[in-house]
Amino acid sequence: MIEKLYYTIGEVSKMFDVNTSLIRFWEKEFDIIKPKKNKKGNRLFTQTDIDNFYVIFHLVKERGYTLEGAKTKLAKNKDDTVKNVEIVKSLKSMKEFLLDLKEQL
Repeated sequence: MIEKLYYTIGEVSKMFDVNTSLIRFWEKEFDIIKPKKNKKGNRLFTQTDIDNFYVIFHLVKERGYTLEGAKTKLAKNKDDTVKNVEIVKSLKSMKEFLLDLKEQL
């Protein structure tokens, strides 16, 4: 799969199945999401923004952190938090693979 340089807010909202308003809100709340804006003012998210959004999504939506709790966790130990999220992503991917394999057997 070829990665794009920039993703629109609509593409990001589809990736995470959330409203674009949530993405705009989290952009204001979390300083690690820094989309570029084109001349029209449209947000253009990089892969780093997507990765950071995934970390926030994981903490808030999957782990149940409050926004303040997620901010604190990222401020205290961002590297460990990101590593844990990567582990969770890998495990989900493995689970999908194994379930697909089970269906094929």
